[in-house]
Amino acid sequence: MRRLFPVTDETAPLPGASPEASPEWSLAELALAYAYPEPGPGEPQPWLRANMVSTLDGAAQHDGRSQPISTATDMRIFGTLRALADVVVVGAETVRQEGYRPARARAEFAEAREAAGQTPAPAIAVISASLDLDFGLPLFTSPSVPTLVLTGAAAAPDRIAVAEKAGARVVIAGDGVGVDPVRAVQALAELGYTRLLTEGGPRLLGQLVASGVLDELCLTISPMLTAGDAQRIAGGPSVAVPKRFELVSLLEEEGFLFSRYRRT
Repeated sequence: MRRLFPVTDETAPLPGASPEASPEWSLAELALAYAYPEPGPGEPQPWLRANMVSTLDGAAQHDGRSQPISTATDMRIFGTLRALADVVVVGAETVRQEGYRPARARAEFAEAREAAGQTPAPAIAVISASLDLDFGLPLFTSPSVPTLVLTGAAAAPDRIAVAEKAGARVVIAGDGVGVDPVRAVQALAELGYTRLLTEGGPRLLGQLVASGVLDELCLTISPMLTAGDAQRIAGGPSVAVPKRFELVSLLEEEGFLFSRYRRT
C-alpha cells in the first residue's frame, strides 16, 4: 500500500522503491487514515460516509455481487470502516442479494471502540419501505447489537410486528410508505449513532446523494472491465445540480485505487 495523495516526506515512497515492495498497512494505520472528523463543540453532528467499489467501466457489481470486483485490501478497508462506525446503513435489496450478516466485534478494535463509547460492534440499519425481508436471518435473530429497520409510517402493521418479534428495532423515518433520508439520518443521530456508514446498494446511495445527506465517499476503483449492464454505484433520478466533492486521500495497491472524497 502506498499513499498517492496527500504526499508528505513520511508517506512518499523511497526513490527507486517498487510499488510491490510497499509494506502492508496495519489496521491501526488504516483506522487513522479513515478516522471520522473530530466532533465540534456542542451536540455531536451525524457524519454519513459511503463505502463503494467500482470497476473502470463503472460497474458496482458483477453477477449481482460486489465481491468479484474487490480485493483482499479492499476487504480490510471494508472491515476497518465498519469498525469505526456506530451503525452501518444498508438497503433492503442489498441485504437480500449479499446475504448480510450481523457485524462482528473485532478484538483489534475493542479498546478503541470502548474508549469512544461505542458498542462492541456496529449496529446494522436496514432501509425498507415494504419490510419484505426474511426476519429469520441471523441479521435479525442473533446480532450482538439489535438490528434497526427504518421504514415509513404507512408500513404494514403486520410486517412491523414480525420484525419486532424477530428482535429488530423498527424506526419510523418517513410520513408515507418510503423512508426520508434526512429523517433517517436524524433518527439515527437521536439514537446516539452519529458515525454513520452506508454500504449501499446503488439505489439507496442515489437517494442519499439526491437528498444531500452524504458527507463522504470512500470509493475503491477496481482495475477491471466487466461490460454488461451492471448498475453504477449510485442509481435513481439525477440531481438538478451535480454534487461537488473534494479529494482528501488516495491510496494505491496492485492497481486498485482507494479514494476518499468529502463534500465541499
